[in-house]
Amino acid sequence: MVNCCGLVSERNQPVPLKSISVQLQVRDHVTSVSSSLQYVNEEDRPLEAVFVFPLPADAAVCHFSAKIGEKQIVAELQDKHSARDQYDDALSSGQQAFLLEESDESSDVFKLSVGCLSPGQIAVITIVYVMELIIQADDALRFCLPAVLNPRYTPAASAAGVPEVSSASVIPYTLSLSVDVRSSDRISRLESSCPLDPLVFLNAQHTHATVTLSAGHRFDKDVELLLYYENTHQPTAVVEAGAATAQTGSLMADPVLMISLYPEFPADVMSSLASQGEFVFVVDRSGSMDRRMHHGKDAQMRIESARDTLLLLLKSLPMGCYFNIYGFGSRFKSFFPQSVVYSEDTMEKALKRVKRMKADMGGTEILQPLKHIYSQPCFPDHPRQLFIFTDGEVRNTKELLDLVKSHAYSHRCFSFGIGEGASTALITGMARAGSGHAQFITGTDRMQPKVMQSLRFALQPAVDIHVNISVEWTVPEGVTVDMLSPPISALFQGQRALIYAQLKGQSSGKTEGAVTVKYRLKDQPVTNQLQFTLKPTEDTGRTIHQLAARSVIRSLELEERARRADTGAIRSRIVELSVQAGVSSVHTAFIAVNKDSKQTVKGPLLQRRVPVPQMRPRKLGCCPKKKMCAFTKMTRAMATPKMIFDSPTPCAAVTVEDSSYVTMEDIFNIMTVESDYASDPEPEPQADPLLQLVSLQKASGCWELKAALAAVFGKKEDEVTNHRPAQVDGSVWATVLALIWLHTCRSGDQVEWQFVAMKAASWIRSQKQDGLTQCVCDGNVLLGGHVTQEALGI
Repeated sequence: MVNCCGLVSERNQPVPLKSISVQLQVRDHVTSVSSSLQYVNEEDRPLEAVFVFPLPADAAVCHFSAKIGEKQIVAELQDKHSARDQYDDALSSGQQAFLLEESDESSDVFKLSVGCLSPGQIAVITIVYVMELIIQADDALRFCLPAVLNPRYTPAASAAGVPEVSSASVIPYTLSLSVDVRSSDRISRLESSCPLDPLVFLNAQHTHATVTLSAGHRFDKDVELLLYYENTHQPTAVVEAGAATAQTGSLMADPVLMISLYPEFPADVMSSLASQGEFVFVVDRSGSMDRRMHHGKDAQMRIESARDTLLLLLKSLPMGCYFNIYGFGSRFKSFFPQSVVYSEDTMEKALKRVKRMKADMGGTEILQPLKHIYSQPCFPDHPRQLFIFTDGEVRNTKELLDLVKSHAYSHRCFSFGIGEGASTALITGMARAGSGHAQFITGTDRMQPKVMQSLRFALQPAVDIHVNISVEWTVPEGVTVDMLSPPISALFQGQRALIYAQLKGQSSGKTEGAVTVKYRLKDQPVTNQLQFTLKPTEDTGRTIHQLAARSVIRSLELEERARRADTGAIRSRIVELSVQAGVSSVHTAFIAVNKDSKQTVKGPLLQRRVPVPQMRPRKLGCCPKKKMCAFTKMTRAMATPKMIFDSPTPCAAVTVEDSSYVTMEDIFNIMTVESDYASDPEPEPQADPLLQLVSLQKASGCWELKAALAAVFGKKEDEVTNHRPAQVDGSVWATVLALIWLHTCRSGDQVEWQFVAMKAASWIRSQKQDGLTQCVCDGNVLLGGHVTQEALGI
């Protein structure tokens, strides 16, 4: 039985959306996506339907049309207020009308209003958007078609937000999807989280290929596509010709250049990882984290995966850095009143609290914990880096991004979207605003490897965001370059930096130009240069222009929200550029009216809220409206979230209003004890041998010779002890064995244990132990390995 929370038909059916057809055209690192949605009015009178759906946050919607019978109606992009008035006027006069608009709160949510469909009438709505493809750590280009739009959590004090959507336990529509890939580079393969037909290459060079989604796909989860080229990290420059019909001097009339840069840092610099820094881990503990990571067998709960990930992170941190852990929901907690020095003692205290973490903190409110973190003074020479884990169900996305952006000069932000339906606007937006890196954990993805990839970014030497990164252009006389992208604030090894620029003027001679990016890394000057042509050889469409316009519009929207200038003038500029480029913005909307349809509407239009897939609620903070638990009612009633400091001893928790600082008086005056601190249970053994091994490592990097460690190796403690070389210390022997086991038994998971192993190797070297060669040899014999001393790094 379909379970719907929104408006439904008289037959209790979630109509009128019947099917979705999607065509992708991928060109190198950019894609154009055309989605066709078919509607049927099964009522006996005219119908107005509302369909709220997700799009990727960086998408630029550039076309909207409707086909009624044989008549095609192409929408116009207008000022949002004018478009809404025109839509209402059309409906009141009996005309068919369609309105597509972006949410005021989040750029990855759109609302489509389908107005005045006659009984039995079919309407096919087509939406086209362009976007840049995100590069994964394994060099894959990632595209995701979201199937799930989770309702965004709104604090009780807020009335505005994303329109609520219905939930359906049975998806009432089907999906067909086809992909066409053209590239200047050879295509290696294309993978998906959903069944695909075989990839078909259309030329001998393997630069043109097509693939389709296998028939019968049930659109109950995100469709993720991973595209692999042979040279994904090759820097590229694409010039797109201007439109001859556009106004002279406008963005659309001039050529636009998109530079894709991959900085190459010197090898000697990259060989060392930073030992300084303050690492703050911010973990979503709302009720929605008590769901499974995916629909497969033996899937972990999200909060369980987060606990395992925190274990790896805590064990991987370098000695001497600072750290803290926050949990948030309708209120928030921190393990310590402020970040503490990483040591054996503080690490063990944190691990005990990690084991007790539950998804028990109500709704999802990220704003207040971030404000509290930003209010804390930073430690000199220890740059603060935030790791934020959430399933991304919030409504005040733009307010959050503005906050992160305002502190980017002193904080970097790495964000992780967990599970289906995580807001791309929130996850990618926080990373971009905070000069960090975003990761999405969907389907059967494991959280740990993706998080550890981001930790490598955080630990590796990076270009200081306080130091100016210069971008220099070399172009012929008569040509000027206007930067359309925000200044580059951070550069990482293996991470793409995109630059959009408008080429103005004409050159009578040379047709080549160059861009040079210069910066300093650990006092070493670094230069990256790329050549490009000023004149494209053919009409390459408008995709680059539209993406460049989208970049400018987003910057203007940020400036408008910050109220740094005349907001009226900024709004006018946004509307002008949006209409000129034909791409959506928060102040414009697509409107289409079928003026040939002038039926007399008898009685009011029926309103229907078309459902989209939504994860079923499970526990606290996600209760159905009709069965809301007392705890959820209480937490939603809180106008100001609270901050709770987890006491170093499991006997008390301090509640502090308005995120104020915890004092000793607060601790002594505490009157209540939280249930999850009532006892200090013995840590449960880790099911995964890798996590069990990691949990036994000391903060310094060594292991002790104990029965639990021997059990990981599949040995008895006596057997391991008796094989120890006489001249080798027990901890050194145990640590060498741990390294051999990692390289021998879990070599495929190296991305997860790389920092654990680096700490261990560094600790062994610091011991200046004799007989290491024999120690490694004996260890290989015991564990059946063939690892060299050089491979272990000792």
